[in-house]
Amino acid sequence: MKIGILTSGGDCPGLNAVIRGFAKYVYNNIPKAEIIGISDGYGGLINGEAKPLKESDFSGILNVGGTILGTSRQPFKQMTVEDQNGESRLDMMKKNYKKLGLDLLVTLGGAGTHKTAGLLSENGLNVIGIPKTIDNDIYGTDVTFGFHTAVDIATECIDRIHTTAASHGRTMLIEIMGNKVGWLTLYSGIAGGADIILIPEIPYDPEEVVKTVKHRIEKGKAFNIIAIAEGAMSKEESKMKKQERLEKRGGDATATNSLARYIAQEADVETRVVVPGHLQRGGNPSPYDRLLSTEMGSFAGKLAKDGMYGTTVAMENNAITYNRLSAIAGRMKFVPEDHQMIEVARSIGITFGDGKKFKEIR
Repeated sequence: MKIGILTSGGDCPGLNAVIRGFAKYVYNNIPKAEIIGISDGYGGLINGEAKPLKESDFSGILNVGGTILGTSRQPFKQMTVEDQNGESRLDMMKKNYKKLGLDLLVTLGGAGTHKTAGLLSENGLNVIGIPKTIDNDIYGTDVTFGFHTAVDIATECIDRIHTTAASHGRTMLIEIMGNKVGWLTLYSGIAGGADIILIPEIPYDPEEVVKTVKHRIEKGKAFNIIAIAEGAMSKEESKMKKQERLEKRGGDATATNSLARYIAQEADVETRVVVPGHLQRGGNPSPYDRLLSTEMGSFAGKLAKDGMYGTTVAMENNAITYNRLSAIAGRMKFVPEDHQMIEVARSIGITFGDGKKFKEIR
């Protein structure tokens, strides 16, 4: 059995641990199996950049961040667009899959990676996906590997900001990764003791945010911690197109800076913006993610052994399972407004800038 494996999209803690878990299962349970490492995501499959890997290549990488295979982003919209020779990226991937003599392709990635994996599966390739993203937004799985490590890092950032905010009496806005969903901001915001949490799923009213800041000051709280997702937007902005939002924010891609200026002006407080950025997705995976990655990687190996193609690994109710790629590709897991952690946050006085109170959602 000849298996190609690639990592696609943004880097994420746990990629190497998954690769290792998958390889160890394969070498221990599938006789004469060969693993082919494909370089730099789907770009490597498009360009035919791959090489056979030895069992020793998978040693010592359990706790190492990043990916030994390299990664890149390939827009899904471009996959079926034909070039001047009448050949699409999809055509080239199919051709190189056959040229490499692959029996199976294993893809580690997020929502975009799964959409392309679903497309390849529809076009006759044997594919198994494994859900990776710090955003935790892949439909059909309770958790993705890399998410918990990112929560740890983002929480530590908020923890450290607390001390300087308290020392200087400032209102600090920490911009957490999450362009479309707010799982990372929600979890790290609660864990880090944020006073206000702003996520894409709950558009906020700037006046409500200012009201909360003023109320805390009146109660003798000299500082405020606001955890804001990079995709958060006001109620007004939520009705706008992307370009209109960009113009309203003065060219800023996110709402963080414009909101900080508004708070400073309306509440007469000193504000600062902190953007941890790629710190949240770099570095070594946490012990939890090493365990989850090993479990998901080894289960993908079992799916390979059993010939369960056109699937992706999932975790549901603490049990490892799988979904059909056709059922989850192109779908996203958003934070429900009545999610348990939203209710927990409201119950302890954290506000989401929408004016709602805990008792109103019981």
